[in-house]
Amino acid sequence: MSIMWSPWHGCRKVSEGCKFCYVYRQDKAHDKCGADFYVTKQFNLPVKRGRDGEYKIKSGEVIGTCLTSDFFLDLADDYREKAWDIIRERKDLNFVIFTKRIERFKDCIPSDWGEGWDNVWIGCTCENQRRAEQRLPIFLQVPIKHRVIICAPLLENLDLTAFLSSKIEEVTVGGESGINVRVCDFDWVKNIQRQCIEKNVSFTFHQTGARLRKNGKIYIIPRKYQHSQAKKAGLNFDGETPCVSF
Repeated sequence: MSIMWSPWHGCRKVSEGCKFCYVYRQDKAHDKCGADFYVTKQFNLPVKRGRDGEYKIKSGEVIGTCLTSDFFLDLADDYREKAWDIIRERKDLNFVIFTKRIERFKDCIPSDWGEGWDNVWIGCTCENQRRAEQRLPIFLQVPIKHRVIICAPLLENLDLTAFLSSKIEEVTVGGESGINVRVCDFDWVKNIQRQCIEKNVSFTFHQTGARLRKNGKIYIIPRKYQHSQAKKAGLNFDGETPCVSF
């Protein structure tokens, strides 16, 4: 994702994957609390214009949306409609929204959503089997044009077979970043890749995490190498449906 847009900041932990949340970690480093919610100064970022009257963000860009909060957080209910207005105005941009609150989705979409908007990708996070079985049936039922499953931080071996229908455009997997975080096992990653290949669903290993176990040995990987090392693993797979570049 080339551009990050955080219309609001701050979140509340809701499941196992939140334990070592990077937002909380980064805020703590600045003597702040990651649970404190506020609207940011970049709320209108996608619709800002330059002196020439043209949008500052050019057409075709991929916008990572609300990555320091959750777009469907209840604390954002008073501001979300305006955020949808911005996304509606910029139909020429691709907005990627990840959430651990897919159960709130239908109550948080605009009246003209229909079966979904062409320029919005929704990523449903499931860090373990419990959350996959809780969230993914809802994810497959709600009206969305572009669906991505986010297995991050990957905390255990997952069986996603029952959920890898033609409705899923991509599965992306990543380990946990930070200090003294939980281990991601390379065999878990390869197992999900195998499931995706069998179902012809695109797969991306986007991040190793700080602690990657491979062949029984745990490797400590510095933050700056976690994305590049994941790419070097050569596990990425292009399925039948082309998807936006994450």
